[in-house]
Amino acid sequence: METVLTPRTRRIDGHRPTLEDVAHRSGVSKSTVSRVINAEPGVRAEVAERVRGVIDQLGYVPNSAARQLVTRRNNAIAVVASQPQNRLFIDPFFDSHLRGIRKELVHHGAQPVLLFLEEPEEYPRVGDFLGGGHVDGALLFSLRADDPLPGMIERLGLPTVFGGRPLVREGERVRERVYVDADNRGGAREAVRHLVALGRRHIATITGPYDQEASAVDRLDGYRDVLLDDATPDLIERADYTRKGGADAMAALLDRRPDLDAVFVASDLMASGALQVLRERGRRVPEDVAVVGFDDLAPIAETTDPPLTTVHQDIEGMGRLMARLLFSRTGEPGEGRAAAVAEHPLSSVVTPTRLVLRASA
Repeated sequence: METVLTPRTRRIDGHRPTLEDVAHRSGVSKSTVSRVINAEPGVRAEVAERVRGVIDQLGYVPNSAARQLVTRRNNAIAVVASQPQNRLFIDPFFDSHLRGIRKELVHHGAQPVLLFLEEPEEYPRVGDFLGGGHVDGALLFSLRADDPLPGMIERLGLPTVFGGRPLVREGERVRERVYVDADNRGGAREAVRHLVALGRRHIATITGPYDQEASAVDRLDGYRDVLLDDATPDLIERADYTRKGGADAMAALLDRRPDLDAVFVASDLMASGALQVLRERGRRVPEDVAVVGFDDLAPIAETTDPPLTTVHQDIEGMGRLMARLLFSRTGEPGEGRAAAVAEHPLSSVVTPTRLVLRASA
C-alpha cells in the first residue's frame, strides 16, 4: 500500500526529497521538473500542475545554489547610497524612496541589500561585494559627480538604474546611464510662475548641492527660466537639503536682501527650516514672504506653520519604477539574464510634477 505524504513529511527511507524523487513520482524527466520550478515555458499546464502537486506532497525544497546555476540569479538587489546612514533613515524623502523600492522588490520575489558609502576607503569594499556575484543588479542614488562607483559598476557589467539624473563631469564620456527622475526643471518653473502671478517682485531661491544632485541644478535652472535677468546672484543661496541648511540659507538671504518677498526652496525639508527663520525674524508667511517648497512630503508639508505650498513628485512611485526598470533588464525569477538584456532594452523615465497649493503661498 502506498504511503501518502503530507507537504512536510520526509520519505520513508529517511532521506530528504530530491529532484529525482519528484520526477519519478510525477512520471516526467528531471529537466521538466526543473522547468516547472523555475517557471520556464514549454510545459503543458496539466503536467505542471501534477508536478507542483508532487512537490507539495513530498515537501520538496529546491536547492538554492543549484537553482542559481540554472537561472544565474540571486534574487537580491543592491541599493547603494552615498549618504550617511543616519540621514537616510531620518529624511522622509529617502524613507519614501526606499519604501517604493522595497515594495517592488518584494513583488518580484527579491530582497534589497542596503549599502552605504560615507568614506572614500569604503569604495573598494563595496566594489568587491558588487563584483562578487552576490546581487543581480544595483539601484544607486545620491552620488556626486566625481563618484567612482558608476564607473566601477559599468566595468563589472552589473545592470544598474540610478535614482535621479546622474551628474556627469564636463568632458567626461560615459555610457548612457538609465535613471528615474521627476521633472525638476518643469516643477521649479511652475513654482516660480505661481509666485510671479501672486505679484511678488523679489523672489529668492534656496538650492541644493550642485556637486551631488542633478535635481539641484535642474531646479535652479527652472527658477532662472522664469525670472531671467531678475535671478541675480544675491537672491540665490546654496544649501544641503537639510532643515538646518534651509534655515541657515534663509538667514543669509534675509541679511543680504531684506526686501525679498518670496522664496522658492528646493526641498520641503529645507523649506521647514526657512519657515522657522522667517517666523523668528518677524516675517509673516505668506503676507510678507511667500514660500514654495519641492517634494510634497506629507509629514512636512502638511504640518508646517503655515502648511506648505509645494511641488509634488511621486517619490515612492519613482522608487518602484527604479526597481521595475532594473527587473526589465535582469529578467524575472527563472529568466536568464542574457535573454532579458536582449529582449528588454532600458530607457530612462522622467515623471511629471504638479504644484500643490496650501497656505504658505
